[in-house]
Amino acid sequence: MPPDSLKRIAVIGAGTMGHGIAQVAAMAGYETRLTDTSPDSLAAAWSRIQSNLAGAVSRGKLTRAQADAAIALISPVAELSAAVRDADLVIEAVVEEMAVKQSLFRQVDAVIADETILATNTSSLSIARIAEGTKRPDRVVGMHFFNPVHIMKLVEIVTHAGCGESVVASARAAAERMGKTTILVRDTPGFASSRLGVALGLEAMRMLEDGVASAADIDTAMELGYGHPMGPLRLTDLVGLDVRLKIAEYLHRELADEQFAPPRVLREKVARGELGKKTGKGFYEW
Repeated sequence: MPPDSLKRIAVIGAGTMGHGIAQVAAMAGYETRLTDTSPDSLAAAWSRIQSNLAGAVSRGKLTRAQADAAIALISPVAELSAAVRDADLVIEAVVEEMAVKQSLFRQVDAVIADETILATNTSSLSIARIAEGTKRPDRVVGMHFFNPVHIMKLVEIVTHAGCGESVVASARAAAERMGKTTILVRDTPGFASSRLGVALGLEAMRMLEDGVASAADIDTAMELGYGHPMGPLRLTDLVGLDVRLKIAEYLHRELADEQFAPPRVLREKVARGELGKKTGKGFYEW
């Protein structure tokens, strides 16, 4: 399939990342289907997409006609098989657990066409291992978007040893049509962005534990001293402390490197349900 021939995209998972991926896909002119096992999540995602587009119109970033055209291209679909059956590209954005992703790809594999590309939005897990859940490992690629998807410009294209060159080219072309800059990364734990970002975030947490500075001052150091748009602790709140903990545990296990050992403060906050913005409290009050 030529890189520019993709027409239909299915996004699985209507959470923080999935609804944003569906939005940018539709804004790029793709016929887009968004599916989730939870009807409430699907409805909430549809509402967030409409709100995001309305906000873009009010700020002059989009015309009303452009927003309406994007909305017309998105279909919330409750049934997985109906959402993915005739898609050219399926992008998975579900929970960051290997067994869940492998099981999902096995289900999708049973109903899609041979030439369909399967992409995972994992931020750290092995693409090759996720691909083991399919009959077509050569058609599986990583497309790691960043939150919030409709604003952040980067997509990591993650390739593994068995991945076809045309699949990589198609994934890059799709991401770039969505207005993203792509980088090509080898399948290794944490890829490029998560490995660096988590290392910085965990060190910031250790500094907080040691009383080096407050969370706000640590973040300000990186924002004003190094030009980061957001400090590592505020970013952790946005991503979710539970998500960061899972990634840190995975990197610590896979890389056998103590810099990825989750700090006590992270484990304690997750145990208390202080998961960041989504729960109203993390390293900050929201």
